[in-house]
Amino acid sequence: MLTGIPISISLGLAVLTFLFTMTEVPIESVGLKLFSGLDNFGIMAIPFFILADIFLTRGGVARRRIRFTTSVVGHFNGGLGLAGVAACAMFAAISGSSVATVVAIGSIMMPAMVEYGYPRRFGVGVIATSGALGILVPPSIILVLYGASTNTSIGALFMAGIVPGILLALMLAGVTWFIARRNDYPRMPKATFRQQLSAFRESFWGLALIAIVLGGIYGGIFTPTEAAAVTAVYAFVITVFVYKELKLSEVPKVLLQAASMSSMLLYIITNAVLFSFLMTHEQIPQEMAAWIIDKNFGIWTFLLVVNVILLAAGNVMDPSSILLIMAPILYPLATKLGINPVHLGVLMIVNTEVGLCHPPVGLNLYIASGIVKMGISEITVAVLPWLCAMLIFLALITYVPEISLWLPHLLGML
Repeated sequence: MLTGIPISISLGLAVLTFLFTMTEVPIESVGLKLFSGLDNFGIMAIPFFILADIFLTRGGVARRRIRFTTSVVGHFNGGLGLAGVAACAMFAAISGSSVATVVAIGSIMMPAMVEYGYPRRFGVGVIATSGALGILVPPSIILVLYGASTNTSIGALFMAGIVPGILLALMLAGVTWFIARRNDYPRMPKATFRQQLSAFRESFWGLALIAIVLGGIYGGIFTPTEAAAVTAVYAFVITVFVYKELKLSEVPKVLLQAASMSSMLLYIITNAVLFSFLMTHEQIPQEMAAWIIDKNFGIWTFLLVVNVILLAAGNVMDPSSILLIMAPILYPLATKLGINPVHLGVLMIVNTEVGLCHPPVGLNLYIASGIVKMGISEITVAVLPWLCAMLIFLALITYVPEISLWLPHLLGML
């Protein structure tokens, strides 16, 4: 990885080198494991969510969302920033991707903030951190990856992400409001009820998708994987036939882009499956678990170590890679200590969220940098107040598991 070889190939090379030189595992089992690792109903959700994500990003949904949220909160201190947080949270609830959220909302919102008189650093701080909600608020592609790699209920994980997602959005909004009030940033005129109603009507089809997806999963109408397919079809219909911002002739390009992104992610998953198989065969997680129990590490100490490891991994890896490599190692250890797998999943997602917002591999920072043409070092300083709020939130999620588990318990999913 340090030499610049892609993570998927690094994983594959490491595993194959070990298999050929240091173990007695029959090499024929590798092909079988590659196939069986991808033969998972939950993984089918990933290409569908990616396809829906591209349709929604290119179909004008984000712009209408922004207009609606601005009409509701624009008159408060830092109104445009608050609208940015709300727009990111709502777009995250239908896209499942942090990168897509920053691109869709940031490309419209950050230039608008600068034009209205906000400093560029303020706009970057708001959107780069709020965009990370895309991997926590369901339906999240990363939650699907965790569920598929640990055989944890994806429906329970989706429900577990709702309360933490709302709490993090409120904390980021609180930081935004405080900074704007202290520096007396501009406030927008209060929108009339007629203007708010008009903005709601325009964004209705996009907002309805949240209710359809979560309502369908909660109501038992369809599984999370089927919800992904419904989301993709619905996104196609509203962007092509309702909003008409995507022509039918452009749909093949969208399909090709989704196929390219999906195959790249599935290739990483394939190699991660091999890595997980090798770790399990060599009894590495079991030996680590025995060592931890022998040393009498408590749950608090273990969770602290997990956070340190994951935050360190966030310096060199993207969220999907962290999850696919670390989940097979941490999951058996956590279950032996009595930690709920759903709680561990949300904890891992929040750690990767933080990793998206700090260098050197903070993808959100690089995307924001490309939009506003600022250096990474300057953006890193800009996001610090919101990053501190995210770290406080991480501590809450780590040591108050009820935040994640309350809703799944209430719905009888755990």
